[in-house]
Amino acid sequence: MDMNMLTQFSFYFGAASMLCASVFFFFERGEVAAKWRTSVTVAGLVTFIAFFHYLTMRDSSVWAASAPNYGELTSLRYVDWLVTVPLQIVEFYLILKVVGKVTSSVFWQLLAASVVMLVGGLLGETVTDFELIGFIIGMLGWAYVVFLIFAGGAAKANAESKNAAVASAFNSMKLIVLVGWAIYPIGYIIGNLATVTDGIQIMNIVYNFADLINKAAFGLVIWAAAKSDS
Repeated sequence: MDMNMLTQFSFYFGAASMLCASVFFFFERGEVAAKWRTSVTVAGLVTFIAFFHYLTMRDSSVWAASAPNYGELTSLRYVDWLVTVPLQIVEFYLILKVVGKVTSSVFWQLLAASVVMLVGGLLGETVTDFELIGFIIGMLGWAYVVFLIFAGGAAKANAESKNAAVASAFNSMKLIVLVGWAIYPIGYIIGNLATVTDGIQIMNIVYNFADLINKAAFGLVIWAAAKSDS
């Protein structure tokens, strides 16, 4: 299987996985306690929005490195992330809100940091000679999200919750943000900063793999906590 076929396969696999995850979450929302239903619904929205964008991105004429409309893929990718990543930030707030131990300021700090992270990446991938600066800006935003959930306001709210299901979900989501989100910078470096053969295709494979972890698995963690607490 050559690199083009592998890249295209990753888009098809991503689209199918996101659709399956969405159907699962939407059906399961009625099987959990009422206080968790919004969280499970948001998990389904995250994967369904990703599925919608993957339907277009899987077209080989869009993702191919030599295609004149490759910029369309970048736009689609970041439109997806600019919608789904804030929704995932909402998830942190919602699961802590279940036990009433989080303030709105924590949510706004998480949201602002995630937007900085995404805008830095977008500028780095679309503005000429801005690749390194955009990468640094994006990493600073990600680092602040990590700080908030490991040592900041979100971490403190979780420590005060005294709810086993919430704590389990929060700890799993922390690891996804720390390890799963770290996959994206690897793809960025391969596609934008390093001189790698087939770098664009490899970058997209890495991005697609990361999306599966950071969207589908993220939602499954929330669903598991909801079932446990229900």
